Amino acid sequence: MRLDSQDQTALRVVRLHERFSPLEQVYRRYGRYVAAVILRLEGRQAEVEDLVQEVFLEATRGIARLAQPEAVKGWLATIAVRVVRRHLRRRRLRAFLGRDGGADYTNLVDPSASPMDRLILNAVYRVLDEIPADDRIAFCMHVVEGETVEAVARLCGCSCATAKRRIARAQRVIEERMDHD
Repeated sequence: MRLDSQDQTALRVVRLHERFSPLEQVYRRYGRYVAAVILRLEGRQAEVEDLVQEVFLEATRGIARLAQPEAVKGWLATIAVRVVRRHLRRRRLRAFLGRDGGADYTNLVDPSASPMDRLILNAVYRVLDEIPADDRIAFCMHVVEGETVEAVARLCGCSCATAKRRIARAQRVIEERMDHD
């Protein structure tokens, strides 16, 4: 039996839905987690939605090759780190060219936090804007997200020694700048 073009189109839509249905489930389950990771690494609420979409777009390309479905959360975090790294590098270039106006980072802290905590967080993220993306990401993953050095190394695709160096460099810059300001 030969299918007409309308039936063929319907069959393609069904296959497409079957193909992306698991990804939709993954998005529903981990979308907020990915958004939270991105917000803490990137720091700007206005950028989060676009970056989450970019993470899940990349995930569509690789979800079929994911060997261990239970590892999806860590896999998405790794993709989020890569996406944010690229974004931060582009943003740093825009800042160098005078095309990035900066941001207000006070929305990253709990609304019940003191005004002083808000100011400190804002100052720390402004310093983070000035350091290399790899150092910023390692620092945020370790200090803000509470990941172990081993997890930071895995998520960033580097050795534990490199992760430690990146965290230490960021910490040193932040301490120096906070002492001078």
